[in-house]
Amino acid sequence: MAIVHATSQSFKEDTQEGLVLVDFWATWCGPCRMLAPVLEELDADMQDVKIVKVDVDANPEVAGAFQVQSIPTLVLFKDGQPVNKTMGFMPKDALKEFVETSN
Repeated sequence: MAIVHATSQSFKEDTQEGLVLVDFWATWCGPCRMLAPVLEELDADMQDVKIVKVDVDANPEVAGAFQVQSIPTLVLFKDGQPVNKTMGFMPKDALKEFVETSN
C-alpha cells in the first residue's frame, strides 16, 4: 500500500477505516526525515496498516486538533478513532511493536 499524504480536507476520509498510522511531520524537521525511510519499510512489511503523512506547516488545523506540540508525532487510529500516540524518531522494530500493542 502506498503512503498517503493527507490534507485538512482529506484527513477524515484517509483515517476512517481500519488501522491507520498518521505521521505528523515537516520538511525542515531532521528526525522526521530520518523517520521517512522507516515508514516506507513499515508500509512494505505491514499490509494491514495504512500510513498517512500530514505536513504540519501545510495543515496546521489537523495538527492542532490532535494537540501535536512536537514533531514527528505518530498517532495510531482504529476505524477513525485515535487509540495511541507517540513522539520522536523510532526504529522500525519499536514502531512495529507500537502498532501491534496499540490495536
